[in-house]
Amino acid sequence: MPDFPPYATKAIIAERLPIIFPDGIDNRIYCTRDMAASTVFAMIYVGAVEGAGRYLGPVHVYRMSNEQAAMATVEARQAYANGVVRGQYVVPGTRWYADNSREPIRDETLREGLVAVGAVLARTDLPTTSGRPRYALKGSFAKLFDPALDGEELERAIVDFQKTSLSRSALARVSIMLSGAAAGGDGVQVTFPNRETRQMAPGPSSLISRAVVEVFAPRFMANPVVLWLSESGNKVVARDDKLAARIGLKIEADKNLPDLILADLGPADPILLFVEVVATDGAVSDRRKVAILELTDAAGFDRKHIKFLSAYQDRGTGGFKKTVQSLAWGSMAWFASEPHHIITLHDATEFPTRAMPD
Repeated sequence: MPDFPPYATKAIIAERLPIIFPDGIDNRIYCTRDMAASTVFAMIYVGAVEGAGRYLGPVHVYRMSNEQAAMATVEARQAYANGVVRGQYVVPGTRWYADNSREPIRDETLREGLVAVGAVLARTDLPTTSGRPRYALKGSFAKLFDPALDGEELERAIVDFQKTSLSRSALARVSIMLSGAAAGGDGVQVTFPNRETRQMAPGPSSLISRAVVEVFAPRFMANPVVLWLSESGNKVVARDDKLAARIGLKIEADKNLPDLILADLGPADPILLFVEVVATDGAVSDRRKVAILELTDAAGFDRKHIKFLSAYQDRGTGGFKKTVQSLAWGSMAWFASEPHHIITLHDATEFPTRAMPD
């Protein structure tokens, strides 16, 4: 039987997981939280690595203790791996988790987290109702926790794992998130649909604004134009008063204007899209929606031609988690890291009784 992988402390694992799975990975929290570090530690501890013929069950995680974890010999690790499953092993000290932690370990950390991103493999030859251990670390993932791997060599190994093991969509999200984090002090240049450019201050809000103008607008609008673009500090980056006046909208710089106003001139009746850019706060709430509708009502616009969008960098960011509960019904949410998709908060009045939207 293959040797056990090199022993690694939980502290090393907890330190490396957030580097291996940066912002942008689906369900990143399930792959980087304390329970994830405990699960990966237990897998390495019991030798549950691809090709070894040994597997982990949630019981190996929730019955681990600090005292057991400190027993680093192969003999101690093998005794724990086999004995815990059979119920014949008395674990010294206080367990890391209670028995009722089985579900979050199995369903969140493993199935929705580490298995979903390709870091953990699950046996397919067992019935779903089987209680036998079924999980093993992918070999290339397990190697990242070898204490002897450090410095530039570790960095190269992590990059290699990300390139070869993460899904294409996950890598795309990571790339977008990292490009946002790396925005420097030169500012953010935005190219409008008519090919004009504007310079915005550096920062996450400007990056989201650029994504709305350069990615969202051409993807979801037939003939988009930018009527209004502002940034933090109420600085107006661009405004098109002539076009706004031509379609009947009077733009006045006041507290009720959103970060972005786009118009779709493709339909016979122009569609106005009011966009709030959310880096940390400031989504389209019911209050904001009502204030903007008062503006468009005064201009004589039919409400069916008015749309609202809250734009975020990613579903995993704090800005979305903080504001999702305040999003207005009848508005939409869009993420720069997942540009092909839109969340629509349908108002029940839009559908007949007992009818479900498509």
